[in-house]
Amino acid sequence: MKKPARKPEMSDLINMSDPEAILAETLHIVRLMSRKLDFRPIHAAFEDMINLFAGRYPGYRACNTEYHDIGHTTDTVMATLRLMHGAFAQGVRFTDREIDLGVISAIFHDSGYIQTAGDKEGTGAKYTASHVDRSVKFLGRYFRERGFPGEFPEVSASILRCTGLSVDIAAIKFKSARIELLGKMLGTGDLLGQMAARNYLEKLLFLFYEFQEGHISGFKDAFDLLKKTTGFYEASRKRLAEDLGSVNKYFRPHFRARWKIDKDLYDEAIQKHMAYLKKLIQLHPRDYRKILRREGLAEKIKKIYG
Repeated sequence: MKKPARKPEMSDLINMSDPEAILAETLHIVRLMSRKLDFRPIHAAFEDMINLFAGRYPGYRACNTEYHDIGHTTDTVMATLRLMHGAFAQGVRFTDREIDLGVISAIFHDSGYIQTAGDKEGTGAKYTASHVDRSVKFLGRYFRERGFPGEFPEVSASILRCTGLSVDIAAIKFKSARIELLGKMLGTGDLLGQMAARNYLEKLLFLFYEFQEGHISGFKDAFDLLKKTTGFYEASRKRLAEDLGSVNKYFRPHFRARWKIDKDLYDEAIQKHMAYLKKLIQLHPRDYRKILRREGLAEKIKKIYG
């Protein structure tokens, strides 16, 4: 008797550790939404982001935050694009300018964690509380230097501010209803992209140390952060529904149209993470690092922090 086929997971679709594969999928989804859009600015922005995180962008150091790394950025880009395409599949039509704004805002949404070349103290984690403002400034300057339309810095600022967890989104002034939708998609993609990532639980160990350097209180150690993550998930569900307009509903239309999978694979991945985390907390309070073994991240934590 044959074993039932394994259900598809997001990690089966594209290799999220390969920036070139992510770029290829990014451009493919953009083409699905607009045949006429000149995708060269998005392509260039993606390459500039890779150089920024690698320390090859003029005036900036390499990324040195282990949680808010290039992997988190590409997770957010892909989640935001999938929401945009899911809305497209449901009849929402973004202009080419709006597509550029939405995608490039996602690409640089965490540029605020990157230190300037002369900033040698600590890591970019010290900017945890101010990183959104720094990202707004970086992207505004980027748009001006690259010759984008004059409205882009101000409009992108309203989109980027939707990623701030303490921001009152209802108080943000958006240029249009579709720009507001893009902001809510980025805010949702930022949240769910990280929580659905295959290495999410392992990377939470790094997040604790980023919070320490950024003076974010409320966690006595990494295990305490793990314990409180289930509460963060519940709070996030409320924010997704009340503040971010439940735009996560567009994941399923994307997977149905793009991959012929009639499921929300983000929700499935997150539910698995939460179920596993609850067991981990209950059964392994002392040796949780030994259990969180994906990608050797626990060993890396030990080498850096002991």
